[in-house]
Amino acid sequence: MKEKSRKSSTQTLGEIGLDNFATYLMNRIAARYNAQMSEQISNLGLNTLKMRALAVLSIIESPLISELAVYSVTEKSTLSRALDALEEDGLAQRSVDPCDSRAVRVKITGAGRDVFDGVWPHMFEAYQTMFEGIDDDERHAFIGTLKKLLRNTKIHDF
Repeated sequence: MKEKSRKSSTQTLGEIGLDNFATYLMNRIAARYNAQMSEQISNLGLNTLKMRALAVLSIIESPLISELAVYSVTEKSTLSRALDALEEDGLAQRSVDPCDSRAVRVKITGAGRDVFDGVWPHMFEAYQTMFEGIDDDERHAFIGTLKKLLRNTKIHDF
């Protein structure tokens, strides 16, 4: 089946409308999720970036800082400051890559895993709340579409 061809003329944002502009909606959803999580994690001394870093570190073992920056959706310089704080709190640890002395890897500590394990139920509850009233088929289709969008906007190899 052939895909519909894109319009040859560019639509204006006014013609599309904010409520129909996917990136605007994705940013609003992410901001709302982060605001909701911020309330839950601030008493643990975490902010959104630290939480995202711990989440990534809880499932990807010892990524390079550049990989962690991509997966935690932040700039390396901003991530570096967050990692300073996570290390100071004993939640993460940086080490030189054994194969490349110029590269630095990050791993979650036992204390970091404990903190993340305490945060995860709140993250999962907020995630579930976002999908209230959406059946499994629709949720799977939506996530599949998001993965395609991610591939279409690919900058990194992962």
